[in-house]
This record gives sequence, structure tokens and C-alpha cells, in this order.
Amino acid sequence: MVPTLIHCLASHSNPYFCSIRFLSSPLTEAPPPPRPVLPEPPDVQQYTSPLLWSYQRKSVTTVIACGVTVMAAYAAGECAPAFDQLQQAWGVERLPYNLSTTLFTLGFAVTPMVLAPFSESCGRRPVFLTSGVLFTICLAGCGASDSLAGLLVGRFFLGVSGSSFSSIVGGVISDIYANHERNVPMALFSGATLFGTGVGPLISSVIAFRTTLRWICYSQAIASAGPKFLNNYIGRMEEAGHYGVVMGPDHAQLGDRTVRVRYGVDTENKSISLRDKLIWSCSRPFTFLFTEPVVFFFSLWVAFSWAVLYLNFGSIPLVFSTTYGFNLEETGAIFTVIAVCSMLATLLNIYQEKLAIKYNLLPTTVEARLYFACIESVLLPIGLFCFGWTAQPAIHWIVPALGVGCAIVGIFSIYLATFNYLADAYQEYASSAIAAQSFCRNLLGGIFPLVTNPMFSNLRYGPAASLWGGLALTLAPWVLVASAPKIREKSNFARGNSS
Repeated sequence: MVPTLIHCLASHSNPYFCSIRFLSSPLTEAPPPPRPVLPEPPDVQQYTSPLLWSYQRKSVTTVIACGVTVMAAYAAGECAPAFDQLQQAWGVERLPYNLSTTLFTLGFAVTPMVLAPFSESCGRRPVFLTSGVLFTICLAGCGASDSLAGLLVGRFFLGVSGSSFSSIVGGVISDIYANHERNVPMALFSGATLFGTGVGPLISSVIAFRTTLRWICYSQAIASAGPKFLNNYIGRMEEAGHYGVVMGPDHAQLGDRTVRVRYGVDTENKSISLRDKLIWSCSRPFTFLFTEPVVFFFSLWVAFSWAVLYLNFGSIPLVFSTTYGFNLEETGAIFTVIAVCSMLATLLNIYQEKLAIKYNLLPTTVEARLYFACIESVLLPIGLFCFGWTAQPAIHWIVPALGVGCAIVGIFSIYLATFNYLADAYQEYASSAIAAQSFCRNLLGGIFPLVTNPMFSNLRYGPAASLWGGLALTLAPWVLVASAPKIREKSNFARGNSS
């Protein structure tokens, strides 16, 4: 019998591996070759959360999100410059025509109450894809319309589909950025919203002055359809095994094959029916709005500032055409101030927080970012007073235009503070909280275009602007800063710290 030695080895890959070694003997065969060492298992920690994405992928996602936000905000005021054309072609009056903006904002207000929480439980991607297709179809439909009724229906559903690119984008940013790194992407998102709101009437005025309403809608439909075709092309490339758009280390490699990581929604109750999900999805934002004091009061604050923004759609053409004799294209050029000042406000809010962190000027609480808004929101009433009282033939037109820009910086600070605060305080429920304030914001914003012309015509420019400036000059931000921590601590959804 050949003497043997049983040698048991414990390894990371197989703790029960044992080998039988034959002792030296002239009668034994050569020992088998050693078994290859198995590789260490891959580190999948980087795939467990979008918060761990690479900086490159987060940046690309943010840029794309801001791009579609500009597209949605652009559509808000794009029809306003075409009123004179359609008054001659269709015989419409200004008040019914302004419903094109009101119905757009109504769809923008109501839809996120359903889609935002639904995207939290079923995923963002299907909501975005469906909304993008409907958005493009509605733009083409508005351009092809031959009646005011058809235009109004198209504008409503355009707001329904475009709302995803505003409220849910805030939830996406909350998904991929931690609280301490969220200010820059939120500032870019907020700046994109105001930038698109200014660029819409600016470009549409040029198109309406030189062509017709149809090309206002068709041109945006073409721009909206481009990313859809690109997205479909990339999808077909991935199905064929070609992954040409892989960013950073946040993808898996299996042998020589690269596989894109898709993130699913991890819900506690996966057995809930679609009907129950929809009921739950619709009720949660309204529950937040009426049972969460923080959401309610912040929604009122941002809603008023947003209404003042929509006031510009009617007041700027009226004031600059009657006071300075501007034509349609020239009054549209005044909206450049909104676009430029939104970019300046974005840079201001990015760097002021960096300086505050560097010199340790702010407390480490959720309410820290509200301090900037308390100071900068004063620019809203100051800008309104300047716009109303300096719009006179003896004063250069640049002065009231700068007043509009000053008000935009104030509106931006309120808008950004609200988004940041709700995202920080409600975290995984951010989309529902943001949808609740979006409902109030767009509902009130849609009403103001209906009253702008009668108010500015009857009260005149100075008193009308003073009325809104006086309402804007409140202690609301300071009260919110002082009271929000105590109110938030009593909430079942808001978080007690900013970590």
C-alpha cells in the first residue's frame, strides 16, 4: 500500500477543499498539475446606489436633465408672442388666448401629483420616456391646429407631458447626489428652469415676427424629437452588444463583455397592484401639501414668486410696446434679461455656498441654505418697484429691463431654496414634496397671465408693480427659518438633520 498524506486547506473561495498527496514512492505516478488560483470576487459596492456613481456619469446625467428642463420651460411662454397674428387670423381676444398659458400651467401643476410619486415606486425611466413622446406629439399638434380650441387642448396636454421634466428632475438630482453635494446641481437645474422661461418668449418673438405660430411649435417639436431618436439608437446598439456610452467605473465587465447596470426600484410592497399604486401615488403629494406645514408654507412662498415670473409674459410686451414703441421682435429681446440674470444667479448661488462652507459661516442643518434666500429674496420687490416706476419715455428702457433682471435673481433664490430644502428634508420622498409645491406654484402662475393686462392697464405700471412688490416684501423666509426645525421634527417624513 502506498503511503499517503491527507492535507486539508482552507481558502477564501472554498473553505472545505482537501488534497491527497502521495508520498515519494518509485511505484507512484506523477502528481497532477496544481489547480489554478481562482480570482477574487468583484467588488459590487459601487453598483448598490446611484449615490456612488462616478463624477463623470453624475455630470452627464445632470446636463441631460437640465437640457430637458430648459425644453419644458421654453414651452411655457412660447405662444404669448403670437397673439397679434392669431387675433387677425382667428379673431380671438386676449383673455381667451391667454388661456393657452393657463392651461399649460394647469397640466404642469396637476400631473406631477400623480407621476412624481409613481416614479418613486415604479422608476423614473418609463415616466420620462412616455412623457417625452407625448411632449413631441403635442408640440406638433399645436402647430397643426387651425382653431383656438384645438390649440388650448394641445397646450394642456403639452403641460401634462412637460411636467415630468421639471418636478421629477428634482427627484433625480436627489437620487444621485448626497445632501452636501446637491447645491451645485440644484442650482444648475433651477437656473435651467428660469433660463428656459426667458428663452421661450425671446426666440418665439423672433419666429412669430418673421413667420407664424406653426413654426414656433414645429421648431421645438423637431428639437424635442432629436433626443428621442438618439435614445432609440443607443438602445438598439446595446441590444446588439455595443456599449459605446459607458461612463466611469460604474459599469460591470463580465469577461470581455461590458454590461450596463440598470437600477431598479426597491419597494417594500412589490405585491401591491397597479390600482393601489396609483391611489397611493395620487394621495401622497396632497397629503404632504395639507398635513406637512413645511411643504404648505414653502409652497405658498415659491408660488407667489413664480406667479410674478409669469407676470412677465404679459407685462413686458405691454410696457415696452406702449412706453417705448418696441415691435414684437424688440419686446421679445427684453426677455434676454431673464436668461442672462438666471445664469448670473446660478453662478452666484454656487460660489456663495462654497465660500460659506470654506469659512464655516453656516450651521450644519437642513435650514442652512435658507439664509441666502432670506437676504436675496428682497431683490424681488426691489426689482418690481424699479420695473414699474422707471418705465417712462424719459428714462432709458434699460433701467426697467434691469429691474426685471433684479426681480429674477430674487425669484431664483426662492426657487432654489425651496427645491434644496424639500430635497434635503424629505430625501426619498423628495419627488412627492416637490410635486406638492409644483402644484401650488404652477396653479398660481397660470392665473396671473389672465389678470396682468387689465391690472397694468387700469392701475398703470407703477401702482400695479408696487402692489405685487409690496406683497412680495414679507417676513416669510425669516419666519420659515425660525420655525421650520421645530415643525420638521414633528413630521413622519421629514428628516431631522442634513446628513
